[in-house]
Amino acid sequence: MRGETALGKSGYPVVKLPATLRLSGLMLATAAALSACARGPNSDDPFEATNRRVHDFNTELDRAFLRPAGQLAAAMPPVVREPVSNFADNVALPGMVLNGLLQGNVAGAATNTFRFLINSTWGLLGIADPAGDMGLAAQDTDFGETLAVWGVPAGAYLELPGFGPSTQRDAVGELVDFVIDPLDRLGQQAMTDYGTLARVADIAIKRGTFGDTLDSILYESADSYAQTRLIYLQNRQFDLGQAADDAYVDPYGDTYIDPYEAQQ
Repeated sequence: MRGETALGKSGYPVVKLPATLRLSGLMLATAAALSACARGPNSDDPFEATNRRVHDFNTELDRAFLRPAGQLAAAMPPVVREPVSNFADNVALPGMVLNGLLQGNVAGAATNTFRFLINSTWGLLGIADPAGDMGLAAQDTDFGETLAVWGVPAGAYLELPGFGPSTQRDAVGELVDFVIDPLDRLGQQAMTDYGTLARVADIAIKRGTFGDTLDSILYESADSYAQTRLIYLQNRQFDLGQAADDAYVDPYGDTYIDPYEAQQ
């Protein structure tokens, strides 16, 4: 993430501030969000009214831009899509290496390091994926997971404009990953120049790949906000190893049990 823009996990670009302003903003936002996280998970969704308005905005953004881009990407042959996705995945690896080290996951950091070195050389800056052919699968991680490993609670659920579902902890993680990107300092100019464009294109490719599933959630659900929240929190907890995916209970869902119904 360099140049003038960077991406959130949903793939919408935002302006990248100068380093001094980014650092100041990071310190303030981190302090505010972590102080909120320190209160621990809420028994409800305290920002639901605001979250729903943001969700409506994100849905319209998807309808106007991301969904059509995904449909266009899905129509392209794999020989066009795969190099773009490979390159986007490769430029994300240095950040994952750093987070792996911060988590004490030396094995995962080493795997991502070898993937980056192999794909950046034999794979022509990551356009190809020879490391994957060798069995070196990427160990996906981010600073939100780093905070979880450090014991920071998730905090309340948030839906961020342009970035989609998150939590207070993961929002801080997004910001830190945005500001601190080791690829900026590795001297791979071609990768830094085109990394943001590749990530934007890869978001469109993934939107096309999972188009039917996402359409059913956003446009066919009785309550697309509640469905999005449930799926995000379920997947996030499973990714962090905090719950089995078949044993997940939505912490913001209806926890009331009718004792008379339970006896039937």
